[in-house]
Amino acid sequence: MAIRSLLRPNLSKLIISRLIPTKFIPNPQNPHRILPNFGPNLSFWCQYHDGRPRGPLWRGKKMIGKEALFVITGLKRFKDDKEKMNDFVKKHVMRLLKMDKIAVLNEFERQGDVDLALKMFKIIQKEDWYKPDVYLYKDLIITLARSKKMDESIQIWKSMKNEDLFPDSQTYAEVIRGFLRFGSPSDAMNIYEDMKKSPNPPEELPFRVLLKGLLPNPLLRNRVKQDFEELFPEKHIYDPPEEIFGMK
Repeated sequence: MAIRSLLRPNLSKLIISRLIPTKFIPNPQNPHRILPNFGPNLSFWCQYHDGRPRGPLWRGKKMIGKEALFVITGLKRFKDDKEKMNDFVKKHVMRLLKMDKIAVLNEFERQGDVDLALKMFKIIQKEDWYKPDVYLYKDLIITLARSKKMDESIQIWKSMKNEDLFPDSQTYAEVIRGFLRFGSPSDAMNIYEDMKKSPNPPEELPFRVLLKGLLPNPLLRNRVKQDFEELFPEKHIYDPPEEIFGMK
């Protein structure tokens, strides 16, 4: 006990001496601000850490409210129980404000949970404040296409067209890429023909996705290549050797 009592004051002095800065150093990012130097172990953290949460955590707390987070957790919990899911939607989801509903939809899209994203999208469509928005459709269609849910993607695509909305080049490119990965170049060409009727000016991205994905289908690729050369005469197209795909 006597030894412990002798060591305690020395230990506290050592801790205090470590925490009290012995000298001050200039801040390299702001020369007018002086930073304390806590020694070799702590000076690095004093210069480069300002005490706030890291980027993704900081942005997530600002974008998604507590009620929206509660709804996200509840929907995922009752995903496989239809009765509890419907009861949860009536009691909690329908009470959410407009921006919270959209935040829940965006979060499910970010997580790639396409079933819950579709359910949330249909809930939003029934709201009185809902107006057809191409960006809501775009994010959902891209999520479905990247998850290889092409049947659901086409259903949402048709719903968007029924509301007189036209997708942008990124949406066309992702749906075309999805059909090519799905092994359905004919459906990809149907989307391409639909793109040619769009009132928006054409862009390179969907063409290049098709030109790359249709390499095993030279006849279809040549059709797209001719259109591309007419629309973008100054651009170059890479054609791999024919023997790579057994076309020689």
